[in-house]
Amino acid sequence: MSVPGSNSDLAGRAAGGRKLIAVVYADMVGYSRLIGLDDAGTLQRLRTLRRALIDPAIREYGDKIVQTGGDSLLIAFDSIDGAVRCTVKVQRQVPVYDGDQPPDRRIRFRVGINIGDAIAEGTDLHGEAVNVAARLQAECPTGGICVSGAVHDHVHGRLDLVFEGLGTLNLRNISRPVEAYLVKLDDDAAELKPIKGRDALPLPDKPSIAVLPFQNMSGDAEQEYFADGMVEDIITALSRIRWLFVIARNSSFTYKGQAVDVKRVGRELGVRYLLEGSVRKAGQRVRVTAQLIDATSAAHVWAERYDRDLSDIFAVQDEITASVAGVIEPALAAAEQQRVLRKLPERLDAWEAYQRGLWHFYKYAPEENKTALTFFRQAIALDPNFAPGHYGYALALQWDIWHFSERPFLEVQGTAREEAHIAVSLDDKDAMAHAVLAHMMMWGSEWEAAIAEARTALALNPNSAFVISMLGCVLGYGGYRDEALDRLAQAMRASPNDPLTWLWTLWRGTLQFFSRDFVAALETLHQFVRLRPGYVQPRDFIAASLAYLGRLDEAREALERVPAQSPEQLQRWQQRLPWLRPEDYALRVEGVRLAAGKPL
Repeated sequence: MSVPGSNSDLAGRAAGGRKLIAVVYADMVGYSRLIGLDDAGTLQRLRTLRRALIDPAIREYGDKIVQTGGDSLLIAFDSIDGAVRCTVKVQRQVPVYDGDQPPDRRIRFRVGINIGDAIAEGTDLHGEAVNVAARLQAECPTGGICVSGAVHDHVHGRLDLVFEGLGTLNLRNISRPVEAYLVKLDDDAAELKPIKGRDALPLPDKPSIAVLPFQNMSGDAEQEYFADGMVEDIITALSRIRWLFVIARNSSFTYKGQAVDVKRVGRELGVRYLLEGSVRKAGQRVRVTAQLIDATSAAHVWAERYDRDLSDIFAVQDEITASVAGVIEPALAAAEQQRVLRKLPERLDAWEAYQRGLWHFYKYAPEENKTALTFFRQAIALDPNFAPGHYGYALALQWDIWHFSERPFLEVQGTAREEAHIAVSLDDKDAMAHAVLAHMMMWGSEWEAAIAEARTALALNPNSAFVISMLGCVLGYGGYRDEALDRLAQAMRASPNDPLTWLWTLWRGTLQFFSRDFVAALETLHQFVRLRPGYVQPRDFIAASLAYLGRLDEAREALERVPAQSPEQLQRWQQRLPWLRPEDYALRVEGVRLAAGKPL
C-alpha cells in the first residue's frame, strides 16, 4: 500500500546519467504496527502531513520527491544546505502537525542524508549515495536526522545547527566505513543518541511529565495500595492542567519495582519531567516524599516531604494529592520559563513565547510588562488558536492599564476582556482562560458573572493556585469576604513561593479592610509594603485603617508618607474604581478623610 505522492522523473535533471546530489532517505517509524492498529486513520494522518508540511517544505527548498513507498520517501536535492534545512524543518514540525496523539499512535520519521554520485533511471535513483543515506537513516533515534561526514563538513559553521559525532560506522552492505553525525534538533532537547531497547520518543510540543510509581519503604502491603492510589490521583489531577502532557498510568506503572535511570525513562516515555517518590509508615504516621526531576539533565526541580497522621487514610491521600498537584503546576511553569530564557527569541514556538512573556510579566515593572506584551503577541502570531497567548496578553494589557499607564481605563480594557473571551472560545476546558475572563468581568463591575466564571475555572482545575486566587479575588470584591479570604489563604498554601504572592497579599489586606477588620488589614498591608515598597495605593488603606482605629496622629503621618502622584493618577484613584462596590468605595473615602482631618 503506497502513500499518494508526486513522483518526478529525474531524467530532465540528470539526463539519465550520473549527478552529484544530496540524497535524503526518510522512513516512518513503526509503519506496519500503526497500519495494524488503524489503517484508515494512519493513512489519513500521513496524507495530511504530506499535504500540509512535508511536500510544501520540499518545494520551498527547491526539489522534488523521487520515490515514495508506504513508509518511506527518497528525495534528491541539488543543494546540500537545502536538504538539511528541509529535513530539520520537517522533523521539528511533525509533532506539531501530527497533533496530541497517544505515544503508541504517533507518526514519526527517521532521516538519513548523504551526498555523492547517483544514477537516475526514470523515476528511480541508484548508487552508493542512496544506499548510504538509507543505512544512516537506520542509525537514527525516532524523530532524528543522521548525516554523513561529507554532509557535516559542508554545512558545519554554515547553518545554525549543533551536531553530535557518532564516530565511524560499519553500515550493512556498505563496503567502507562511514563517518556519521546526529543533528541536535534543539539546544535544549533531550539526547538524540540511539538507545538500546525501546526507541526514544520525541518530546511533545508542550511540557510533559510522567508520574512514576512511588516506592513503598514500609514492607507493609497496605501501604502499596495507598501509594498506588495516590499516584493514580496525582496523574488525574495533573491531567487537568491543559498545557501539560501527562503520561497515562498504564505506561508509567510499567516501571514499578524497577531501579530507574531518569534519563532513560524520560527518553523512553518521551517526557521532559518525572515525578517520583516514596511512602514510609511508622505506627499511625506516614511519611511521603516527592521530587520533580528534569529527565533531560537529571536535575532536581522541586522536592517536598509530607508527614501525616493516618487516622483517615483516604483523607490523607486526598490532602497529599492536592498539595503535590498544586505545587507542581507553578514549579513546572518556573522550570519552563528558565528553559526558554536560554533560547533565541526568533526560535521560540507559541508555548515558549507565552512562557517567556510570563517571565517578564511576573517581573512587575513598566519595561518588563511591555516586553511581556511583545512575547504574548508573538505567541498569538505563531498560533492564533493558542488560548494561553490570548489570556496572557489580556493579563499584561490589564496591568499596563492600571499599573504602568495613565491612559483612560475604558480605552483599552475592552480589548483585554475581548482577548480573555477569545481564549475561552478557543479552549473551553482551560481553567486559566476562565479564571482570567472572571477577573476581566470583575473589573467591569460584573461581580456575580465573574464569580460564576471563576467557579467554572475551579471545577476544571481545583488544584491550581492561580485559579483559586482568582476565585478569591472576585468573591471578595463581589462582597463574599469570608470565602474569599479562605480561598486566598488556600492559594498561598498551595503555592507558597508564587510570583503573585505579593498581589494575593494586597487583595487579602484590602478585603480585610472592607470587612472592617482593621487590625488584620494593617498587619497584612504592612506585610505587602515590605514586598512592594514603591506601590502607592495601599498606603491610603493603611492610613484609613489607622483612622478607624482612632490612631489619628499615625494615620496623618501615614498619609504624609504617600509619594507624590501626578494629577492624572490622583484623579484615577480618587474616583470609584469599577471593580469596587459603592459601599466599599465609601468606606475607603471616609477613612482617608478621617486620616487627613479635612474634606478630600
